[in-house]
Amino acid sequence: MRSLASFRRFLPLALLALSLASCGGKKPAGPQEIVVWVQMDPEERTRLDANLADYGKTHPGLKLSAVSYDTENLRQQFQTAAAGGAGPQLIFGPSDQVGPLSLLQLIKPLDETLPQGFFDRFVPQALDTLNGHLWSAPDQVGNHLMLVYNKALVSTAPTTHAEFLAAAKAQTKDGRYGFAMNVAEPYWLAPFLAGYGGWVMDAQGEPSLDTPAMRDALGYLADLKNNQKVMPKESDYQIAETLFLEGKAAMIVNGPWSWSKYRKSGIDVGIAPLWTLPNGERAHPMTASKGYSINVNVKADELPGVIELVTFLTSPEATKRDATTLGILPSHKDAWNDAAIQADPVLKASQEGYATGRRMPVVPEMRVLWDVMRPGLQQVMNGSRTPAEAAKQMQADAVQQIAGMKK
Repeated sequence: MRSLASFRRFLPLALLALSLASCGGKKPAGPQEIVVWVQMDPEERTRLDANLADYGKTHPGLKLSAVSYDTENLRQQFQTAAAGGAGPQLIFGPSDQVGPLSLLQLIKPLDETLPQGFFDRFVPQALDTLNGHLWSAPDQVGNHLMLVYNKALVSTAPTTHAEFLAAAKAQTKDGRYGFAMNVAEPYWLAPFLAGYGGWVMDAQGEPSLDTPAMRDALGYLADLKNNQKVMPKESDYQIAETLFLEGKAAMIVNGPWSWSKYRKSGIDVGIAPLWTLPNGERAHPMTASKGYSINVNVKADELPGVIELVTFLTSPEATKRDATTLGILPSHKDAWNDAAIQADPVLKASQEGYATGRRMPVVPEMRVLWDVMRPGLQQVMNGSRTPAEAAKQMQADAVQQIAGMKK
């Protein structure tokens, strides 16, 4: 049941849609207002506001506005509004949201909507095809996990398991841990699963969770925490980040969204790709893009104006803005290869780490896979289940829930 707050947010958009429809031929051509719903952290939102302000200078009379949501509310609110024939013209968020939104036919296939050749501007790894279509115009790529280390405690990034474990053990003393990581969420499990030769889905798109690779990945992380004791007993996202910010953890695994905060705290931060595992294979982080999708309800006379804005927001100028400050890898080829990006040590390391990653599937089933992996990971970390037991349960739950989703 929709909450009162949700209904109040939805009502003005629905009224706006009705009022525009009632104007008939009196409405001027093109949109008079473009609204974007976004999932962004505050610094990233500031960047968007600056880009919108610049665009507005050359488009007097056009009102531009953005509304921020967290990931879950963005998807839920957009589904409700768009299904009712309303909603913003644009929605911005991580690439995996296109799975459910495209399945529900709430966003336009952009390869059929945007001008021919539009997607040639992007680095190829920024693009996700689902059911033969492109649904998002990316403004950034990455979202990948990297090793972050405090140079005052660890002078050089470890590149192998042996180096990593030695550095972590050396720093686990005097109330400090050598390493902290979010072991409550499966996104942090995925690089180690890939490093042991596994993945969340097989080539046919079926869940592949009950595998030797999953058992090895779970066992590896559990060993670091419970046997090697280089991690705190409780280590979710907030705990790991707090320990690192306070100098009580020498190393952490986290993504680009966190790096500017660490640097602003005064830590001399080093960024490096994830290390190789005991099998000699590097841990491969999941990679993704974030970008703009167009509401299926955008009318034909509004579409050119919306396309023009998307073109600007994915231009070299817009995607380069504050990229070095925020640690964001731009999606545009020219911005990706820009001298300032290449000269920045954090972004250069990020590009290297990104190159080791594997693309996150954007299919709707990914939502199920995250949900079924989470409890198993947590149970292995707290010692209540073995890796083999957890992997078996993950697979059984995934098969059952995906079958139910497809009914």
